Order: sequence, then C-alpha cells, then structure tokens
Amino acid sequence: MIRGLKIVSIPVRNQDVALDFYTTKLGFKVATDQPFGNGQRWIELRIPGSDVGLALFTPPGYESRIGGFQPMTFWCDDVLATAALLKSKGVELTAEPRKETWGTMAKFKDPDGNEFVFSSR
Repeated sequence: MIRGLKIVSIPVRNQDVALDFYTTKLGFKVATDQPFGNGQRWIELRIPGSDVGLALFTPPGYESRIGGFQPMTFWCDDVLATAALLKSKGVELTAEPRKETWGTMAKFKDPDGNEFVFSSR
C-alpha cells in the first residue's frame, strides 16, 4: 500500500542556479548530486527534519512546467517568522503572510518563477 511521498520534482531551467537558491536561501540539504544523462544531473534535496526528497530536475519535453504556480505547499512552524527570514535572504514573496480560514499562509518565488505556498500546520 502507498505510505507517503518519496520525491517531488521541481522543474528548473538551470540546475546550478536552482541548487544555490534552495540550499543557500531555503536551507535545504543535498542528498545526492550525480550525472543523469542528457546534460542534466539528478539533484535530490532534503528539507531538514523531513523524509520527502525534492529533485531539481526537468524531464525532457516537460520544460513548459517551469515557472508559474506549483501544486505543492511547504509547511513551517511560524509563517510570519519564515517570511521575514526568507525576505532577509532576498527571496521574493509573491503574497505576504495572511490568515485564512484554514490557517496562515504566504507565497514565494524561486529564480525560475516557480511559485510556492508555505503555511503553518
């Protein structure tokens, strides 16, 4: 039976730029970085304290998925504090923290224009 998520892929144009952003700005850790053919690498990241892997990888033919809203939400303990920290590191917030009926959320953008929600649990 399915037990969870193992890897979520984030489509990127330039793996080096993306790797720098996700490790330097967001604090993710490199789990693996190895050649994967067609001039790409398999770059898998881990969020400290999480078992889910994030792959900075775009399969050939799926470049149209780069940029725009991505259908995943990151969670954090404190949206206001996380937003302030991300802004201090130069991360562009596309939606400032706000309370919704289901909790508090905000949005940020990566260098490729991928937009993500982050919220409290």
